Amino acid sequence: MNHGLSARGVLSTTAVALVLAGCAVVPPDAHMAAFSTQMTGTNQVPSVKTAGTGRLVAVYDRNTSLFRWKLSFSGLKGAPTAGHFHGPAAIGANAPAALPVAGPIKSPMEGRATLTQAQAADLLAGKWYVSIDTTAHPRGEIRGQIILRE
Repeated sequence: MNHGLSARGVLSTTAVALVLAGCAVVPPDAHMAAFSTQMTGTNQVPSVKTAGTGRLVAVYDRNTSLFRWKLSFSGLKGAPTAGHFHGPAAIGANAPAALPVAGPIKSPMEGRATLTQAQAADLLAGKWYVSIDTTAHPRGEIRGQIILRE
């Protein structure tokens, strides 16, 4: 009997929801890639003294090129002013912004963007990081290298 829902569709939707909710779940579909990172001031280059921390969980759909994320942070020294995804860059290196974190910068927040092939390749290769700029640290207060979790 067909109720209009496939087990694969339900699992895929559930996996995306759980990843975006912050759970460590590997999406069951090969076209979905899960990512996460912990953001700190010591990850900034050069390093920043702050009690601020943050967390990013994200998924990338290889079929649609859609990148979706959920970002949260707390304890920042200054008011958040901007957020960016940067790349390509290895851990410890800086790179230009590849994609802005759109909208008012607040915690928690969610976003989405369609990536180019080059952006997707860098993201999947671990060459992207996310950072939050503040009034106290305009060049970035917290940062985390985005890590593929599949």
